[in-house]
Amino acid sequence: MPKTKLARPPYDPELVPALTVLAETIPATITPDLIETIRARSAAGQAAAQEDLSRGGSIELEERTVPGPDGAPDISLLIGRPAGLSTPVAGIYHTHGGGMIVGDNRTLVGDLLDWALEFGAVVVSVEYRLAPEHPDPAPIEDCYAGLVWTAEHAIELGIDPERLLIAGTSAGGGLAAGTALMARDRGGPALFGQLLMQPMLDDRMRTHSSLMLDGEATWDSTSNRTGWTALLGDRRGGPDVSVYAAPGRATDLSGLPPAFIDIGSVDTFRDEAVAYAGGIWQAGGSAELHVWPGGYHGFNVLAPQAALSKATHLARTDWLRRTLGA
Repeated sequence: MPKTKLARPPYDPELVPALTVLAETIPATITPDLIETIRARSAAGQAAAQEDLSRGGSIELEERTVPGPDGAPDISLLIGRPAGLSTPVAGIYHTHGGGMIVGDNRTLVGDLLDWALEFGAVVVSVEYRLAPEHPDPAPIEDCYAGLVWTAEHAIELGIDPERLLIAGTSAGGGLAAGTALMARDRGGPALFGQLLMQPMLDDRMRTHSSLMLDGEATWDSTSNRTGWTALLGDRRGGPDVSVYAAPGRATDLSGLPPAFIDIGSVDTFRDEAVAYAGGIWQAGGSAELHVWPGGYHGFNVLAPQAALSKATHLARTDWLRRTLGA
């Protein structure tokens, strides 16, 4: 019998042209054999963009190599601070996106550096080891090690240690959530907030949204399976996966910092993001949730001038402003 196609919400019409352009360079479905191709195209795209992360000299950038987890290689941190800072300010610790299989500490860091300028904050972006070469727990342990180092050296970096929050998009959103859980459970750095943008949270793929996209939009069900399998191997979907690797599995979401969570209604991660916000509320915590109607995964990056993308950026900025008291 033919496979029944699950219903999905309609796309925001203003976002559709970007999907057509994207399809000319990157397939909607990413399989394991395409990982190296995706990495090469991602690297070429970043080089071609030649984005001025220093914002014309307004941001002082520094790459620093710091100790990784016990027995593991050192990790690289990209540190960006507004020029001329003289007193400790808020810190934003960034875990980049890329489906667990692609990206580096400069991936999608531009908005964070703009926020650093707007609010007078220091950004620290971690370059964690990628799957499948480095499966779980390597990525999450790298992210946690970088956070611990950042907190221990906060004053040196110009960061107020009591105003350190974590932020990440997609896989980085999942890693940010996992790092916050790890910090809670290990008695690690006390985080001031967590900004989880379109987060990748649950490897089990049991929800409607995790199965509704097949060969369309961005990061469809097969792509999601590819990313999670790269990270977890044969453990994906089974009983032996930690909540740090897949925070959507966590049954205790108490004691976490206030969260901002957003997701598109046509995103593979929609249902797990909504459930995560619900779990925080049920545990008595604070979470602000936005579900953007007609948004697919990464819509705000692919179509930044669309009205929905602008609304998304404004909501994130407003939450940061209120959280930081800026």
